[in-house]
Amino acid sequence: MEVHVYYEGDDDPDKCTARRLERFDRATLHRSMRGVPYGVVLNPHAEQALSPADADDAIDTLVALDCSWESAGEAAFSMQGIHRALPFLVAANPVNYGRPFRLTTAEALAAGLVILGEREQAERLLEPFRWGETFLTLNEEPLRRYADCTDSSEVVAVQDDYLADEE
Repeated sequence: MEVHVYYEGDDDPDKCTARRLERFDRATLHRSMRGVPYGVVLNPHAEQALSPADADDAIDTLVALDCSWESAGEAAFSMQGIHRALPFLVAANPVNYGRPFRLTTAEALAAGLVILGEREQAERLLEPFRWGETFLTLNEEPLRRYADCTDSSEVVAVQDDYLADEE
């Protein structure tokens, strides 16, 4: 599966996981919307959850946004593609370790790949990060359960189980 990132460059370049993915040839960065190919767009504001059914649409491109939370909504909705939100997962990166829904671009892409049935590619994608394997281990059960779902409504039901346990 092709991995692409729309990159706004509004964060610390030394901590930017998208730039590291590009440096290690794990993703293609685009600084202009026009260059981003059509695909499944990981959009935190999307109305539907990512599910294995999205892999059945014969789309072989996964796109993430690397921008501030403030501009994520505006940037995402101007992109063409199938917009999907990631379900409940916990960050393993040093800045947000253990915090739900606070994933880096690399973590989001890896999660998307696992849910879409591309576990080995997700593992390769995370190799450049010391905490990469920790992300997959920390989220092993939810990722497995999400990947076993047939559609978005099942993913949301599994997510609801995790959110009920968090309360």
